[in-house]
Amino acid sequence: MSRTVVIEGAHVVTVDGAEYADGHVVSRGGVITAVGAGPAPRAESGVERIDGRGCVATPGLVNTHNHLYQWATQGLFADGTLFEWLVGSYEIWHRLDADVVSGTTSAGLAHLALSGCTTASDHHYIYPSGRGDIVTAEVEAAREVGVRLDLARGSMDRGHSQGGLPPDSVVETLEGALTGTAAAIDAHHDPSAASMTRVAVAPCSPFSVSRELMTGAAELARDRGVRLHTHLAETLDEEEQCRAEFGCTPVEYAEKLGWLGEDVWFAHAVHLSDAAIGRITATGTGVAHCPTSNARLGAGICRVPELLEAGAKVGLGVDGPASSELTGLAGEMHQALLMARARKGPQALTARQSLELATLGGARVLGRDAELGSLTVGKQADVALWRVDGFGFDVIADPVVALTFGPVPPLERLLVGGNTVVDRGELRTLSAETAAARGRAAHRSLMQEANR
Repeated sequence: MSRTVVIEGAHVVTVDGAEYADGHVVSRGGVITAVGAGPAPRAESGVERIDGRGCVATPGLVNTHNHLYQWATQGLFADGTLFEWLVGSYEIWHRLDADVVSGTTSAGLAHLALSGCTTASDHHYIYPSGRGDIVTAEVEAAREVGVRLDLARGSMDRGHSQGGLPPDSVVETLEGALTGTAAAIDAHHDPSAASMTRVAVAPCSPFSVSRELMTGAAELARDRGVRLHTHLAETLDEEEQCRAEFGCTPVEYAEKLGWLGEDVWFAHAVHLSDAAIGRITATGTGVAHCPTSNARLGAGICRVPELLEAGAKVGLGVDGPASSELTGLAGEMHQALLMARARKGPQALTARQSLELATLGGARVLGRDAELGSLTVGKQADVALWRVDGFGFDVIADPVVALTFGPVPPLERLLVGGNTVVDRGELRTLSAETAAARGRAAHRSLMQEANR
């Protein structure tokens, strides 16, 4: 169990309403026990004290959508649309195996931790036959880094031969997809408040998944009490295909299949009508906003200000490294702010709203806001401490503006459940050098396999 940790002298942004220009955060046994102004209450000897002067303390950042395996294929198909990029990438991804996924998880989560991320949802939907235990490889690699993993066990059962986008070599059978997902839940899902691993049910997308898999997945998730995730409304091409094939919009199709609700979140949701925003909000469905990836692929800009105004749950996601190239989660706060303002003006999204998207908003989307997402007594001690007294940052009076308006400030400390994962910009669990080497090895292995 974690010992007592005391952070003092920082500008504390709880995200649930209170801020303390000179405040403290205290945790014991991995749980926050005190937050407030001034010095911390007197504690017993032997505590770990962290000097927060010159820093802003925020909740650890929550990543609501990622594809960690894509660490191995960054920088490819740089000028393609989403569909063009996918078609080219599938020719490589069909050679994925458990060793590659272990390496990409190590590298990807290490990189996220260095950007202040304490919880990451990873949507993995490629399970080539006979390529090892990919789920276990990912879970074990995540534990070594020390970041909480929300594994969205994805699936595809609709290949080229059935009118889908992916090649038949990367899709599963309907039975295989549901059985594999159930096995992942049974083996790895931990519903406890301090959980380091949760599992969601996550068929890939309407253009790679059958109607039967979508409905079967929803039944499975609700039977096991876990959440549902998929891509939806990412591009206009998807909207056109959905109307042509199903006679409705993507959100209408999702609702017909039982895929709206408090236990569901969609990645991207770029192309939403007012009516779709209304249904998403009314049903409590969440949205993972991935601004960098959407811009990189030319997909469009999510209507985040309208979703927030309506009262929808919205979090941030970095999406896969192959469509966002080394984007850290802290950088997505900046991107989200710029995208919203480019569409709707300078008051469309504030610095504090952007921070909330990356913390409490993300926790709400993942169904973990009772224990994550704000610096609140009783919640898990997931804390990011950012140094804002260095060159350039020291002339910005508002530390939240310093955090979100420009380059990401140095990460002074990152705690997950009170345990140090990053200290003064360096990983203290798995070393950055080891993580990078594993990522390079995964890239080399996958590209060699793909070129055979």
